[in-house]
Amino acid sequence: MNQSHRNTIYSVEATVLEQTVYPGGQYIVRFHAPDCARTATAGSFVHVQCTPGIPMRRPLSILRASAAEGWVEVLYKVVGQGLQALTVAAPGDTVSVLGPIGQGFRPDPARPLALLIGGGVGIPPLMFLAEVLAHSPGPRWAPRAFFGSELPFPFEINVASGTLVQLDAAGIPSELASNAGLPGAKRGYVTDLARTWIAGQPPGQLGRMTIYACGPTPMLRAVQKVADEFRIPSQLCLEEFMACAVGGCAGCVVPVLVAGQRQMKRVCVDGPVFDGASVYAK
Repeated sequence: MNQSHRNTIYSVEATVLEQTVYPGGQYIVRFHAPDCARTATAGSFVHVQCTPGIPMRRPLSILRASAAEGWVEVLYKVVGQGLQALTVAAPGDTVSVLGPIGQGFRPDPARPLALLIGGGVGIPPLMFLAEVLAHSPGPRWAPRAFFGSELPFPFEINVASGTLVQLDAAGIPSELASNAGLPGAKRGYVTDLARTWIAGQPPGQLGRMTIYACGPTPMLRAVQKVADEFRIPSQLCLEEFMACAVGGCAGCVVPVLVAGQRQMKRVCVDGPVFDGASVYAK
């Protein structure tokens, strides 16, 4: 999986390979889309036409991708008629997909302690990044994941240790948070979980850390407060409503600080990953 940024957006009729339903109206669907799989990066997304009867597409973050096998996976939660229609897609069906779209995470090898903070359907880009870092050659990365959800996690959990089995297998420590009393999760907010861990580290470790996060806006604001408190660089993957998702309509613009000046940037193609301090400047 290549983490270099690519600008090519492919329009493909992707074949559904499998779709799995999880509690809370959550689904993971795997598409056969070789071009998308080859150029996908952690933080990029695909724009899916869920059914021919609904022309408006839905942006879905990429959870995993296999360039060798030519597939991409996305996680989605059913919200609205479009995503409800996608739930009936069966193996062999085709779905119109645009992607991969957007600028993904840019791991900093000078700061190998990568703190991955994800909330809800914002978890997929961090799972993808964890996989990328675990298999990256060169300097040894040390990712650590903090994930929060109010719905059951759509991943296998080791309840005794409160960790994700997939990350355990990759040697990546993880902690889970929820206010819904989910098995294996600590009660509270994921940002508090991350802050407590950071505060317990020796001061010399802070210079080795970068925060990578994705989730709802209130969570990202809280993440940036933690980053500011400990002076840790952050990269935030924003969630915004999108129409065209290819930079033409300017329907997903957000103010971003560039060289001391506020500029309007398109989340779809200028992001969705931005420097956290530029989005939520103090």
